[in-house]
Amino acid sequence: MAMQPKLILCDIDETILPKGNSQVSPRTISAFHAALDADIAIGPASGRGIDWIPPFFGGDASCCATCLATNGQQVYLDGKLAHEERQPHDALVRLAAALAGVPHSGLICFDGGTPLLVAGSREDLWRPFPAYAEKCVAVDAVPDVVVKANMFVDTDEAGTRGLMARAAREVPELDFDYAHMGYSNVMPHGYNKGSGARMLCELLGIGESEVVVFGDAGNDLPLFSAVPNSVAVANAQPEAARAARWHIGRCEDDAVAAAIEALAAGEWPFSA
Repeated sequence: MAMQPKLILCDIDETILPKGNSQVSPRTISAFHAALDADIAIGPASGRGIDWIPPFFGGDASCCATCLATNGQQVYLDGKLAHEERQPHDALVRLAAALAGVPHSGLICFDGGTPLLVAGSREDLWRPFPAYAEKCVAVDAVPDVVVKANMFVDTDEAGTRGLMARAAREVPELDFDYAHMGYSNVMPHGYNKGSGARMLCELLGIGESEVVVFGDAGNDLPLFSAVPNSVAVANAQPEAARAARWHIGRCEDDAVAAAIEALAAGEWPFSA
């Protein structure tokens, strides 16, 4: 199969950014530029808020001018915000109240790049997401306007998924996905990376078959289901690996960068 896509979207954490690293590799940045030079729209598709994304690319704004941030709640095209979906405030208030009865759990909402600790403790946030625990600011109530929100619990995978299921039953206006052990993304019902990808396709005037997406985790599943050419890195969580059509090497080995370089050159690097 030979097809040069018109849009490439990449998850960040553990897809192009190895765990523990603060920036993607120089090869990844170079690969993004190769795609741009080939007139392929390219950018990250991340659960991170937009304020956290440019530093991962060393401040190179061209690498994230087209972007899905906050799991598709923020859609950017050519550096302009095309859509932003805010959280339903009453639903977040009910979620925070429900989490108050669950030991070692909590809720963070974001004011730009600042995590606001709405429910729970910094200590319980530390293991699921130390970077946010280090920077979070405790507040007394859910802010009036929230785009990005996350639920956390200091437990194992089964406990995390159990809390997600309970939260979905109690607050059906919200969707929850499994980012990693102890940590879940919170989204308005129906909004995710998949809905964001479809919006970008509409904005670009392209079909889903003209898109290639890369990911590794549960929050990439809607992205994988939105387009036919989904690619999992070798270190992907099992459910993401099963959902992907294509498979490549590990994040740590710059497998995504290598694939993007091939796509930019008009080659099709996927076979299994």
